[in-house]
Amino acid sequence: MTSARVKDNSGSPLTNSSMDRATPFSYGSGHVWPNRAMDPGLVYDLNTNDYLDFLCALGYNSTQIQIFSITPYVCPPKPIRIEDLNYPSITVPYLSGLTSITRTLKNVGPQGTYNARVIAPPGVLVVVKPSTLRFGKKGEEKKFKVFLKAKKSGPKDYVFGGLIWSDGKHYVRSPIVVKSLLFD
Repeated sequence: MTSARVKDNSGSPLTNSSMDRATPFSYGSGHVWPNRAMDPGLVYDLNTNDYLDFLCALGYNSTQIQIFSITPYVCPPKPIRIEDLNYPSITVPYLSGLTSITRTLKNVGPQGTYNARVIAPPGVLVVVKPSTLRFGKKGEEKKFKVFLKAKKSGPKDYVFGGLIWSDGKHYVRSPIVVKSLLFD
């Protein structure tokens, strides 16, 4: 997902069936690059409990969750925020004020330093902290936060951007999708 490409074979942006520029709603994460997928550098790692916590955040009760779990599962006393599921894409459907999203990246390659590059969705300010992550070994995990804030006249519909972590060899891309509640 993070190593997919959002350009076609000629290097042009992907288009939809009407030949208009496509959005992540049309192409998801993009076209798979098998070589990059085999050596992604970093991954957003999730386990079964992360998904069960996510179901808790959606309001599922223990009886409903039991359908998805082999063993009994009790929701944490303070459920995670839906936005904080450690998923590669970052989606905020109701942005109002300043919002922070927390993610964790796991190094699955050699040691290295990754720098964040943000392509901010139109009408949205985006800041990543820290903007540099240093990994000393394979398997090491690092947390970061993405802060989003709609500009005074925020977008009236969904807008798209991205976050790319790179060490110069690997490009770990996360789509950013935002719809603001702040508009004229």
